[in-house]
Amino acid sequence: MHNSLTHRENQVLQLILVEMSNAAIAQRLEISEKTVESHRKNIYLKTGTRTVVGLVKKVLEVKQSKQIKRS
Repeated sequence: MHNSLTHRENQVLQLILVEMSNAAIAQRLEISEKTVESHRKNIYLKTGTRTVVGLVKKVLEVKQSKQIKRS
């Protein structure tokens, strides 16, 4: 999943996962809120999710899958 995200989308994803708002993400990354919303939309599309809860579940699934492959 993360491989299909751009560098900036990964940055936005990490900030979403620490519960930052769009406004806070925009300020942290020095981009507009509209741009954050666009990245967020792309993240949802690329991960096949529609909500933050779905996104968190997807991230956890990917992490678990990677851990199983390493064992």
